[in-house]
Amino acid sequence: MTTATATTSDDSSTGGLSWTPRLWGTLIVLCTAMFLDALDTSMVGVALPSIGSELHLSTSTLQWVVSGYVLGYGGLLLLGGRAADLLGRRRVFLVALGVFAGASLLGGLVDDGGLLIAARFLKGVSAAFTAPAGLSIITTTFAEGPARNRALSIYTTCGASGFSLGLVLSGLLTSVGWRWTFLMPVPVALVALLFAVRLLPRPTEERARGGYDVLGAITGTAAVLLLVFTVTEAQGAGWLSVRTLGSLAVVAVLATAFLVVETRTAHPLVRLGIFRNGSVARANLIAFTIFGSYAGFQFIVTLYLQQLLGWSALEMALGLLPAGALVALSATRMGAIVDRFGTGKLLPIGVLALVLGYTVFLRLDEHSSYPALVLPSMILLGIGFALAFPSVNIAATAGVADEEQGLASGLVNTAFQVGSAVVLAVATAAITAGSGGGESPAAQLDGYRPALALVTAVALLGFAVAAAGAVLDRRRKRATPATVPDYDYPSVDLADRQDGMLTKS
Repeated sequence: MTTATATTSDDSSTGGLSWTPRLWGTLIVLCTAMFLDALDTSMVGVALPSIGSELHLSTSTLQWVVSGYVLGYGGLLLLGGRAADLLGRRRVFLVALGVFAGASLLGGLVDDGGLLIAARFLKGVSAAFTAPAGLSIITTTFAEGPARNRALSIYTTCGASGFSLGLVLSGLLTSVGWRWTFLMPVPVALVALLFAVRLLPRPTEERARGGYDVLGAITGTAAVLLLVFTVTEAQGAGWLSVRTLGSLAVVAVLATAFLVVETRTAHPLVRLGIFRNGSVARANLIAFTIFGSYAGFQFIVTLYLQQLLGWSALEMALGLLPAGALVALSATRMGAIVDRFGTGKLLPIGVLALVLGYTVFLRLDEHSSYPALVLPSMILLGIGFALAFPSVNIAATAGVADEEQGLASGLVNTAFQVGSAVVLAVATAAITAGSGGGESPAAQLDGYRPALALVTAVALLGFAVAAAGAVLDRRRKRATPATVPDYDYPSVDLADRQDGMLTKS
């Protein structure tokens, strides 16, 4: 990949950096792919009742329309991140984006529930390769510091916007027909693919050296896939059933085998030493909690608003718009905010806003009004994601060598998706247990409240990790006088970098 340079500028609106049109175009292409990945994660939610009605799918089968995507996405992210490092980030990104477009088209045309789930799984697999490849292209192109902060803030905020606006777009499209929620990404992905071919730097970058950790890939991928599958199916099979406990035991065996392989192989799929970087380790834990809690919350809110309060898909879309709008509007400013305050300060504040947003929603009843319940919750969630999502991605890749950026990107995206699958499955089980299978408003509320309490507790755990990280950062700063600008990065050496200089990918 050729070296790109960002020149200094006095324009404060650009954070002191002026980028070439080609560099902006590259970032926009990568942001579009990230937006589509996140959009697809959330957009199907509002369409589920319509899909179930037309294709005659049971509630448990409908869950797999969501979980199939998460299974492919979360299960193969580690492999996708390492493939980007070894095979070339540009090549992996282009191929996976093409597969994503094809799978989207298939999902919009099928008339069978099994084929729809298969298409969703295929889309998840493709996203498992585009997400770490795209993120690692950015982190190896933009120098650690203001340039990378700005790029990552725009990129990750686009992802958060896609996730938030997915509900809105789904409501609008479902009012026309649920198939449009699958077909809409097709032309966008194809256009992004055409521009990616022209704009993404040619494969002259140095790739990670070493062989392929085949045994590690098999055991690690199998462990994640089986974990996601087990927790998703546990509601139907029973959490204490022989099937569920047996599957979890196999997961433990596979995970142990994976760790043994990674400590003994010369070229591991996951170099376990990466977790000695405290920023990376904490960021992955926080990613698990914030994405997991929101996935559970989204599922609860969809059921509550449409089934109990009787909202239409369009009404729900417009009601949830403030959260997505706040995230989208913050995209261009988050880089400067991170530069000024650091991820160590922003992460606890952002996760706390999420906790408060879920707490507000615990007041739900049979006649809750939009201004009193939904609107304040959406505002808090919008603020929370605007602050936490870019910060956690920056923290998860800070201080990581270029040849392992694909790995770091795969790890944090795996944390997002596994958290989503696990918390969603447990929240669904809480709804079923609390309601006792009843369909009356009182029974439904008895299911929603414990599930919301669970979601809030998961987010609170993320806040505790983020707050502990902030305390550790302050202690480290007191013990070690700062010699470079503070971006909350561990041991960042900027001495050999010019202002705004971009590194080779």
